[in-house]
Amino acid sequence: MNSRKKSFFSTIAFLIVSLSTGCNGSSTEQVTNSEQSPQAQEAASAPSPQSNKITVVSTFLPMYWFTKAVAGDAADVKILVPPGTEVHDYQATPENVKEIATANVLVKNGLGLEGFLEGTIKNAQNSKLLQVDAAKGIQTLDEISPIVKTHSAHEEHNHEHSEGNPHVWLDPVLAKQQVENIRDGLIAADSANKATYEANAAAYIKQLDSLNSEFQQTLQKTPNCTFVTFHDAYPYLAKRYNLKQVAVVEIPEDQLSPTDVQNAVKAVKQYKVKALFGEPGSDNKLLTSLSKDLNLTLRPLDSLETGETEPQYYFRAMRANLETLKSACQ
Repeated sequence: MNSRKKSFFSTIAFLIVSLSTGCNGSSTEQVTNSEQSPQAQEAASAPSPQSNKITVVSTFLPMYWFTKAVAGDAADVKILVPPGTEVHDYQATPENVKEIATANVLVKNGLGLEGFLEGTIKNAQNSKLLQVDAAKGIQTLDEISPIVKTHSAHEEHNHEHSEGNPHVWLDPVLAKQQVENIRDGLIAADSANKATYEANAAAYIKQLDSLNSEFQQTLQKTPNCTFVTFHDAYPYLAKRYNLKQVAVVEIPEDQLSPTDVQNAVKAVKQYKVKALFGEPGSDNKLLTSLSKDLNLTLRPLDSLETGETEPQYYFRAMRANLETLKSACQ
């Protein structure tokens, strides 16, 4: 009988302790959630593994490559704009808001490219977010190719880049500067992993130096090669390697307008154009027909806004661009 009594009272004591602990835990959770935005509350409610790593969100593919290369395994790196999605026209999702709300660092290209960010950051209500502008300190070119403005109909597009052309990642030398800015931002947010970030950045920069040398050695054989593009993405690359871009269209379009076609014909006649470049994967029958009419081979030139998420993909895609330029300019 004594044994049963002891067992009974032990059970009662265990229930009292369990109820007390449960109430205290519930109270703490309510206080924490009440101090967060609705987006942050929803993100916090989702189960997540315990980790001492900082969380970094990058805007689109090139920023992800550079950030992941520098961070390695020392930070959790995410991407906001899915690869292959046009960043110029991107509309933020609720998931983007949640990701920024719980992030320590945001890495962006800057120069007005990520127009969706301002409102998204405001909605995220993350006062501790460290923003890294990867293009900080880079001397920009105008929003349209400095070689020629084939038309004055800027009003046809709503994507004017008042801060300069944003496609700096396509120049390996400027990409180095972006990697350095990202490195410095990660160190500012997570000084404990400074040595890792410095070593990873140095390794990636060494590869960028080699890539730059390859471009120089290859393209110095075809100076002043002029090419027509239907995306004003290559003025930095052209300037770096003494080429000439004639941008007919500022932002890639699903279908060329009659004005675009007229401008392309005009540009080919006006300049000694050697190449006509379209976006990889685009299926524009009009552009293919136009290239035949102009007696030019239509080739793909990659602006690197789509592809694999592995950081080494940058070098594979850029070397493919180099081979395309070499072939077109001979």
